[in-house]
Amino acid sequence: MYRPRYRPRSSRDKSSLVSRLSLGLLVLGIGLIFLALINIRAQSVRSADVYRHPSSSTTVSTEPSGSSETPDPDRALYPKYPAQGDTIGVLSIPALGQSLPIIQGTDEDDLKRGVGHYTKSVLPGQTDNCVLSGHRDTVFRRLGNLEIGDRFVTQTSAGRFDYEIRRIRIVDKDDRTVIVPTDHAVLTVSTCYPFYYIGNAPRRYVLVADLVHRPSPHLIK
Repeated sequence: MYRPRYRPRSSRDKSSLVSRLSLGLLVLGIGLIFLALINIRAQSVRSADVYRHPSSSTTVSTEPSGSSETPDPDRALYPKYPAQGDTIGVLSIPALGQSLPIIQGTDEDDLKRGVGHYTKSVLPGQTDNCVLSGHRDTVFRRLGNLEIGDRFVTQTSAGRFDYEIRRIRIVDKDDRTVIVPTDHAVLTVSTCYPFYYIGNAPRRYVLVADLVHRPSPHLIK
């Protein structure tokens, strides 16, 4: 009877076996990592859903107490927004003994009549940056005499609002930081600079004042 003789594995066969085993382990490892990532993603989604939709057992309430709508005090100040060219109030500067009309708009015709209100800024008394401008050779010819701590007083249909100067700046005429939004009620007053410059002045004289007095809500008509 013929009996096949045992033939030991060659080094090539052993190398091939090791390669196959390594490849199998690699595929298995990738699969486990993939399953782990899917599980983590599912947990994250469930956590996000819980945040967006709290269960009845949570103590966090997404509904305000009382009315479902919170009144906006800034909107209540001016139920009707002024039109271009309207006189919206008076700007008083006690340190200079001046009272100047505030005109809605900063076109040349508006500035001839008084202090112009930049229409893309909020109105006096509202939270944010209210920007007023005027000519250096007319309404604001004495603006350079003001100091830190002096006040601007605006009187409009919404009431009286007092602002205290906290900063004085001289900037380039194209500097847009003059009209940037703020997180509290600010009055920014600007004019061309230097005051006695002949021709188109290259810079702007800017006074930044914070609101220090606002009438109580029951006094606003």
